[in-house]
Amino acid sequence: MPLVRISLLEGKTEEYRKALADGVHRALVEAVDAPAQDRFQIITEHPAGGLIYDPTYLGLQRTDNIVMVQITLSTGRKLAQKRKLFKRMAEILAENPGLRSHDLMVNLVEVAWENWSFGNGEAQYAL
Repeated sequence: MPLVRISLLEGKTEEYRKALADGVHRALVEAVDAPAQDRFQIITEHPAGGLIYDPTYLGLQRTDNIVMVQITLSTGRKLAQKRKLFKRMAEILAENPGLRSHDLMVNLVEVAWENWSFGNGEAQYAL
């Protein structure tokens, strides 16, 4: 049920974007038990000046390689699962495509289960 939005500055290769998407999905599967086939992602590249961030917020040193990941998912994950997700995502993306952990920002947006429709005009998760 996660809907993933990945934002980065334009200019990266298709292989780089694919590695980001694959790595984020792998972290979701490993850390919060997202189903492997439940993959819905939007990658948006922004021109220079179209992605605004503070390069030193909270004492981190960010570069123009910053990647912002926003994940909308159903409510109910424990804090330990969220921490594991953040950590695994940073580890996986450091391996491939080589993203520095300081350049990864992740935001989780939790919504009630009944707020999803995967097609046919139905609320598949509504009880």
